[in-house]
Amino acid sequence: MTGRDQRLYLAFLSPAILMLLLFIAAPIVRSFFMSFHRIIIGLPQLGTPFVGLENYQELLGDSVARHSFWVTVIFVSITTFFELLIGLFIALLINHRFPGRGLLRACVLIPWAVPTVVSAQMWRFLFNDAYGMINYAVFGTDTAAYVPWLAIPGTALSAIIVADIWKTSSFAALLILAGLQVIPEELYQAAKIDGAGLWRSFWHITWPLVRPAVLIALLFRTIDAFRVFDLTFVMTQGGPADATNVLQLYGYKKMFVEGWMGYGSAISVFIFIVVMILSIIYVRSVGSRLLEASS
Repeated sequence: MTGRDQRLYLAFLSPAILMLLLFIAAPIVRSFFMSFHRIIIGLPQLGTPFVGLENYQELLGDSVARHSFWVTVIFVSITTFFELLIGLFIALLINHRFPGRGLLRACVLIPWAVPTVVSAQMWRFLFNDAYGMINYAVFGTDTAAYVPWLAIPGTALSAIIVADIWKTSSFAALLILAGLQVIPEELYQAAKIDGAGLWRSFWHITWPLVRPAVLIALLFRTIDAFRVFDLTFVMTQGGPADATNVLQLYGYKKMFVEGWMGYGSAISVFIFIVVMILSIIYVRSVGSRLLEASS
């Protein structure tokens, strides 16, 4: 590659690099900077004194933050498991040839295409204790038996989990379907000749070869679920009694409701570090699986 070609490639890449620096790198650096300072909106006379790790020490001792972290972990664990399970089932279904397969594939992607705020508002109406369709489907016209799903801690978190699973299972299915389509059909034909049934074909052919795609779906869904904000903000605002107060929402409240910008930035940095660690673990796992599959 000549020097002229290198300069040409750099010229083509420079807009994308500039956008990454401007909208990704700069906010991250700014968040790290603010997390080491005491910044309170509405009290400019206090200035922005450097406090070092004080915000992080306060975060470690914050009982509400710990509760929000474990709520987030529960949310991520349950939603990711069921989204991958349902996504795998959908991908296996729409991978086969049958009349109307293209239309079914398009319909499967509709929940994922709906904006999260719209789907959250839809599920908030469905779970409404006065006129929600879910109460009507379960109890009929017996309004005395209607359950305030979003006003009870256990059912409120379950409602948000159901809403997230409904929306993003199709995204997991799309990623897993991409992995299924690269599996040679000859392998299934050879297994059929050898007398292997559907279960043995799945366990010895489909699952080992589609596992890297499942891990990639796991990576994307875990990262996205750990950063959940809009779903809980629209449906419950973190209530009742902080039952759905995920960590991202708690950081938002600290920054923009209470005005503690420095402390809220420390929460954002903590989420960034956790997501980065999970990404490194998953990427290494996916890389090792790809090497196993290629060998």
